Amino acid sequence: MAMTVEPIARVARALSSLPGIGPKSAQRLAYHLLNSPDADIEELADALRALKGSVVVCSSCFNVTSSDPCSVCSDSQRDRSFLCVVERPSDIAPIERTGRFHGLYHVLHGSLSPSKGIGPEDLKLAELLPRLRSAEVTELILATNPTLEGEATAMYIRQMVASVDVKVTKLARGLPYGADLEYADDMTLGQAIELRQGF
Repeated sequence: MAMTVEPIARVARALSSLPGIGPKSAQRLAYHLLNSPDADIEELADALRALKGSVVVCSSCFNVTSSDPCSVCSDSQRDRSFLCVVERPSDIAPIERTGRFHGLYHVLHGSLSPSKGIGPEDLKLAELLPRLRSAEVTELILATNPTLEGEATAMYIRQMVASVDVKVTKLARGLPYGADLEYADDMTLGQAIELRQGF
């Protein structure tokens, strides 16, 4: 980006700080924005400014929302006997898109990672126990990511809630629908074999 005009380079640097956007993509986006109509740029700038000011954290589930409580927690049609634990607010959308889960959520805002200095006190773990002790919750679903940190977090929660009378389940791991066995990695295929179901 040494040959790039400074205002474009500044935008590219800002964009490249976002997850999943490398320097080349950031530069392409910066040039795209430069050639966009002024109204589109103003709309984007207004949306970014409003983002921080209009988003709050739900006091019940800790999801990000524009109102407290969030639309999930305030929905009387949700099944309050199921509580699904996720690592990040962005993990809720894919679960909701399945149309298969109609319970409530609890967002941890991260996962345990001693190497990064993230311990239990840095997550919304203490807030989970009071929710489980309510008579409504009968099943706790651990939907942490299939990573070392996600698995460690799930095991920590399992131990933490051992004294609470609630069923604890974990999302099944295995092959994605439509996948070929020859392309599956060893870990995924191994989990699919271990978590096999009756047919």
